[in-house]
Amino acid sequence: MITTEELLTRVRDLLAAHPPATTAPADFLRARFDAGLAWVHYPEGLGGLGAPRTLQAVVDAELEAAGAPDNDPRRIGIGLGMAAPTILAYGTEEQKRRFLRPLWLGEEVWCQLFSEPGAGSDLAALGTRAVHDEASDEWTVDGQKVWTSSAHTARWAILIARTDPSLPKHQGITYFLCDMHAPGVEVRPLRQITGEAEFNEVFLTGVRIPDAHRLGAVGQGWAVARTTLMNERVSIGGMRIPREGGMIAPVAAAWRERPELRTHALHQRLLELWVEAEVARLTAERLRQQLAAGQPGPEGSGMKLTFARLNQEISGLEVELLAEEGLLYEDWTMRRPEIVDFTGRDAGYRYLRAKGNSIEGGTSEILLNIVAERVLGLPPEPRDDKDLAWKDLAR
Repeated sequence: MITTEELLTRVRDLLAAHPPATTAPADFLRARFDAGLAWVHYPEGLGGLGAPRTLQAVVDAELEAAGAPDNDPRRIGIGLGMAAPTILAYGTEEQKRRFLRPLWLGEEVWCQLFSEPGAGSDLAALGTRAVHDEASDEWTVDGQKVWTSSAHTARWAILIARTDPSLPKHQGITYFLCDMHAPGVEVRPLRQITGEAEFNEVFLTGVRIPDAHRLGAVGQGWAVARTTLMNERVSIGGMRIPREGGMIAPVAAAWRERPELRTHALHQRLLELWVEAEVARLTAERLRQQLAAGQPGPEGSGMKLTFARLNQEISGLEVELLAEEGLLYEDWTMRRPEIVDFTGRDAGYRYLRAKGNSIEGGTSEILLNIVAERVLGLPPEPRDDKDLAWKDLAR
């Protein structure tokens, strides 16, 4: 097992051989991956060193202090937080070596083809079909996906589709890696309340996927998808931010800089939300430390719940604090952005965009059920569709 000092030596060797000030960012990132300093807990040859996950913070801090470039994680967050850990857990060696390096480098953007118009909260009810052709060893996929972030910029997608309608809905699903440039893939923008379209709907018509791009066994898709979903909720609710960072930062700054806006009632609410934001930040740090010893569990669902509620309450407070100014909105121009920038926009954008936080990454209602059943141990709600074949379900 590599020690902290050995790891720091590797970082310093990387910086000496590729000085950030004189090395092209892409070249530096390639050298970092090849040195095993991308994900230190991943295996050697796949961007890691098989080191404890906790040592990643040591690497990141050292490189940040040296002014090294990052891989623009906001732009490739779905790949980093969802596709990569799932490919690592279920992929073949060939799949890992093909996809992980360009994913981490940001050369290939990923999106998630999970939700459908009739299968959002009840994701296992999905109806997109994948049929295997033994002669070509390919799958033909037909269906529609919705709320797909980054589909307009993505090169690859993680996709779940129904491969056996005669089985109960959780059992007849298979997981694929889908080429977003393949014939039959159509991406259409979904304009949001912000005026932008970072989400999309995706239509799949006769899309051919080689069996070599199947992830996990046929029919094992729900288990593979759960790995993705648990990692998604951790990546959303457990992100690392500094003290008084994130959504609370602009509100606290406005309070300090604009004394004429202050009232006693707003002061009390700001103090309460500031404390809650700090508690959430420290809880997220503890969650990341727990992850170092295992896989993400239902705790990530609790953190994602908190993230959504706090974002909505804090952005609402900011609009109230700014009074008439808070009702302004900078621009309703239709755009298809590559990233979601909460802190770099105005209060009106933050207020509107935060409404989606309780829907994306698992609705708050579904996450409450997960916490109730898997954390608190409460009995599940009665369900009469669990053992029925998918083809026999009422739709």
